[in-house]
Amino acid sequence: MTSRPAIELPMFPLGSVLLPSTAISLHIFEPRYRALARDCMEGDRRLGVVLIERGSEVGGGDVRFDVATRAIIADAVELDDGRWLMVLIGEDRVRVQRWLPDDPYPRAEVAPCEDRPPGPSASTRRDELDDLLRRVVAQKIELGEAAADMTVDLSPDAVAATWQATRVAPLGPLDAQRVLGTDGADERLDLVLSLLEEESAVLAQRLAGR
Repeated sequence: MTSRPAIELPMFPLGSVLLPSTAISLHIFEPRYRALARDCMEGDRRLGVVLIERGSEVGGGDVRFDVATRAIIADAVELDDGRWLMVLIGEDRVRVQRWLPDDPYPRAEVAPCEDRPPGPSASTRRDELDDLLRRVVAQKIELGEAAADMTVDLSPDAVAATWQATRVAPLGPLDAQRVLGTDGADERLDLVLSLLEEESAVLAQRLAGR
């Protein structure tokens, strides 16, 4: 846990994970999140996106994880009926120090997470990640299942590439949250490689049994 001072941040609970260096689109219709959107647009456009552990993002009463992503609103349109369409880009990981009352919308005191930098082998491991992700995507396509569009290459930076691979890989939100909660770049890369190896093995068995 970091010793950096906490800051207050509006929080948007979701059933999916936003990762640093990736983007997500939101359709905001609930009144309290409309208020959040307006306040963010009048401020520095930053908010936290956090995965819901139990419950639903509609109506409140949810339980949330304590590691989230601080994001910036890259684009936003307010519709005539008060709904918002937004594109968020994840900036960095934050840890919730304390949840504040959900009035008028979820808020928390958060602090940036410390992150151990990548070691000298990260570049080579990044290339392994790219190859493995493409193998998994090809296996999904061969099975006739929906798969990520791999026409866009991963970033040459190992840290950003790890986030991007997690975003497009066929991983569930809990696995993505595990990746988000990892405090070191090398450990995070190892985790994503391990998850993709497991997925590839399952897909290979399915292909062999057809």
